[in-house]
Amino acid sequence: MKNNQSVPNHPSTFSIHSPLYKLEPNAVVVGIGEILWDVFPSGKVLGGAPANFAYHVSQFGLDGRAVSAIGNDEPGEEILDCLSKKNFRFSIEKTPFPTGTVQVTLDTKGVPQYEICQRVAWDNIPFTSEMEQLARNTSTVCFGSLAQRNEASRLTINRFLDLVPEHALKIFDINLRQHFYSQELIDHSLTRCNILKINDDEVVLVAALFGWENKSEMEICKKLVTDYSLRMVVLTKGTQGSYVITPDESSFKPTPLVEVVDTVGAGDSFTAGFVASLLQGKSIVEAHAVAVEVSAFVCTQKGAMPVLPESLTGKRK
Repeated sequence: MKNNQSVPNHPSTFSIHSPLYKLEPNAVVVGIGEILWDVFPSGKVLGGAPANFAYHVSQFGLDGRAVSAIGNDEPGEEILDCLSKKNFRFSIEKTPFPTGTVQVTLDTKGVPQYEICQRVAWDNIPFTSEMEQLARNTSTVCFGSLAQRNEASRLTINRFLDLVPEHALKIFDINLRQHFYSQELIDHSLTRCNILKINDDEVVLVAALFGWENKSEMEICKKLVTDYSLRMVVLTKGTQGSYVITPDESSFKPTPLVEVVDTVGAGDSFTAGFVASLLQGKSIVEAHAVAVEVSAFVCTQKGAMPVLPESLTGKRK
């Protein structure tokens, strides 16, 4: 299925060395989907890919917003308190379902394994009038596959995307977790986005679902760009570096060697640094460099939402 949507004022042929976007006044950048507690053996930290993305975008001085749901319970109140202390804006509804949690275990290299609880609040995000107004004023939105595992949140995410202005950036950060995805869901989500963020493990899974096992990583990414009329695919490969692939060019950056505490949220911070930099007038190559440094820093910290240093964001705390 092809994505026939276009992004006005952005031609299909462009240089990865030239600025692509000019930030609109009062631009709103939304991460819609799961918000939850990542529960480590040593304690819990706030997480959820879309919320991580929106929080890190806000650290660049942009109006980042998390859209999700919590339970009417103590863990939910703790989430609201934590977000408020971070001076981070959000549209989070209370539901009769429990606040989401994920049990996280780390291997010897700090790479996480997740056990994601089901039938939780972020599976049941209600669509509200406040959300409708927010969608109409959103310049950039990031969504994934995990929060679409349940019909209620899937419908809300798609209603939100229906109302986002046509010229908006729509990032599908695929985030394949456990068994909570399908070929149909991925195909549909690819038709709703103009930028795809994917990692090397997820490329293999997508290739299997689409019958592309005989293709290389780069062939798969280029096919996704072509088949779904994407502006770009962002491919991260852990310690092996990362690529940004456009219809005509690609950018590669190596991954810095750092002392890894854990890699939870590293990909979300990469996406946030990349998107925030694009919106602030940087070229793809420049934005890619920022994303790599932001992600590397997050790997040296515990949890998905550390405070980024001013040297990375250019914003005084």
